[in-house]
Amino acid sequence: MNGWILEVTSPGQAVKEAVRFKDKVWDWVTNADMWATVLFAGIRILLIFILTRVIIKVVSGVIDRSLERETRGRVLANNRRFSTVGGLMKNVVVFICNFVMIMMILSVFQFDLKPLLAGAGVVGLAIGFGAQSLVKDVITGFFIIFEDQFAVGDVIQTGTYKGTVEMIGLRTTRLLSSTGEVHIIPNGTIVNVTNYSLANALAVVDVPVKIERGLEATLALIGEALKGIEERNPSVIAYPNVLGIQSMSTSEYVIRVAANCLPNARDSAERQIQKDIKQALEQQSSLEAAEAEQEAREQAEREARAAYEEECLESARRAREGEGAGPRRQVAAAQEGEEGEE
Repeated sequence: MNGWILEVTSPGQAVKEAVRFKDKVWDWVTNADMWATVLFAGIRILLIFILTRVIIKVVSGVIDRSLERETRGRVLANNRRFSTVGGLMKNVVVFICNFVMIMMILSVFQFDLKPLLAGAGVVGLAIGFGAQSLVKDVITGFFIIFEDQFAVGDVIQTGTYKGTVEMIGLRTTRLLSSTGEVHIIPNGTIVNVTNYSLANALAVVDVPVKIERGLEATLALIGEALKGIEERNPSVIAYPNVLGIQSMSTSEYVIRVAANCLPNARDSAERQIQKDIKQALEQQSSLEAAEAEQEAREQAEREARAAYEEECLESARRAREGEGAGPRRQVAAAQEGEEGEE
């Protein structure tokens, strides 16, 4: 009986529970305040999302316009570098805006952000202390690219390393030396940079000349030898300037020649100047040797002619003396005959 009563009353209690749950659901569905709160929260989240997208779009447009203004008229290598800077700046903006958006959305849902921000600060501080050199390299690389200190293809020197820039990254820079070594340099260690490719170079050549050579003739010879050097070597921008005597000793004096040339083309220009002057000096030496030989030959001919003329004169003198001696011998013989008759 009791079991039967339990079986009869249990379904009633279940019905009552179901009715109460249905009432709760209905109250929840029909709760205007709750739906108003949800609606306002959704609107706030939507506005936060739209505002974040707009800010990202506007800032990206400003970055693009600024970089386009900076890269106008530059070479392709610099455009690629500034594109790298633009991409990095856009990524930073997107990260910051999305982080702020997430924090604001969590605040809409009544999350306590203080522990989260404190934990993020501790983690960031730990990462910063553990990666100081990496952060320094990245920041220095960013400013190297942003300030256009050097570009791919430039010849630079930093510290004891000199070579052609093959790659510029946010963390490292790769140099190729003239002898084939590849130097990988962390950007954080780049303190002073000498760029040989930004401005025109000055080729300077010192020409030693023997002290016996005349100054004016030597200057004229060098000036004549360097005519048309711009056509023979495009690295030379203008006709070289013969500056004059740079130094002097008892055995020689040094003539200095200077010429403007293209960036990073000083060695080529100096070799061309030395080649032209050397060829001119060789031609002058050959000409002087030929003139000396011709003069020696003419001197020998003059000496031979003088010796021949002297020999002829001597023969004529002897002949005249022989002709004068015959009559004298005849007179002497006649005188001896007359003395014998007496």
